[in-house]
Amino acid sequence: MGRNRIKKQETAGFTLFEILIAIFIFGIIVTTIFGSFTAVFSNAEEIDKTTAAYELAKNCLDRMVVDLGSVYISSDTAYIKPSVGSSDTPDPYRIMGDTSYAGTTVFSRLRITSSAHISLENSERDGIAEIVYYVQLMDEDVYVLRRADSLYPYTRFEGKTFEEKGSDPILCEGIKSLEFIYYDDEGTEYERWDSESDESKYATPTAIRIKLELGDEFSSLLFETMVKLPIFREKKE
Repeated sequence: MGRNRIKKQETAGFTLFEILIAIFIFGIIVTTIFGSFTAVFSNAEEIDKTTAAYELAKNCLDRMVVDLGSVYISSDTAYIKPSVGSSDTPDPYRIMGDTSYAGTTVFSRLRITSSAHISLENSERDGIAEIVYYVQLMDEDVYVLRRADSLYPYTRFEGKTFEEKGSDPILCEGIKSLEFIYYDDEGTEYERWDSESDESKYATPTAIRIKLELGDEFSSLLFETMVKLPIFREKKE
């Protein structure tokens, strides 16, 4: 009886080889499960990040569309083009699209006047606002798109120099590129526009295309829309 019992105890255990095989298989299973969970959570984070970028871009472009859809310009009859070489005060309702530096990077900048004024100081004043879209460099190579909104008198632009303010509301963060493209009444594209210049024949654009790129060094998303302006001034020869 004693011998039989001892023999059974000796044959009931696992060998070292079997234990190592079991540990190896368990390790494969754990690694597979962990990898699956990591992939799921990584994809979920990427989806959330992309969704947030789409929402941010949508709100930004929607704001621009509203502003451009309410653009205000001097009419053909009211507008008087400047004399050659004169230092006359420029048309307060001019449309000016140029470029500006944010850090060492060049971005498009747009200046318009619009009835879509937003009061941020609980002021009851209303009227035609000077609105300027410009990109500014923040800390750690983060670029933001700001929207300046000022009622008359318009003092932020002195010639080609614009006074940037940290108090201007931020429309978008994570800007990689911003481009405004202008169209005349014949559909010709222009990278710049100045309705006070002979180059534009003192006309205003009929439409403006907006190309906005958001992202970081690893990925980017490009958004684009085109706004047909409700009014425009024809060329003056």
